[in-house]
Amino acid sequence: MKRVDAHVIKPEEYKELPEMTDEMFSRVAFKKAGRPRSPNPKQMISLRLPPEVVARWKATGPGWQTRMAKRLEKMPLPRSASEA
Repeated sequence: MKRVDAHVIKPEEYKELPEMTDEMFSRVAFKKAGRPRSPNPKQMISLRLPPEVVARWKATGPGWQTRMAKRLEKMPLPRSASEA
């Protein structure tokens, strides 16, 4: 594999490649890569937190952002000033 990775294509090697024709392109089936779209996608926000808070959550290991989001979902919403 190292030999393949180290190979540099020379200009004369391009002559060996056939020209792509409309017929060749018509046979191509493009597949969309990646995850399927979520019916309820998450929203990206910017949130400033104290470094100690972020450090404590990160210390819980991989998935800390998901756990933080779940904890926030469970919390009651604060009352607005007009409701008080």
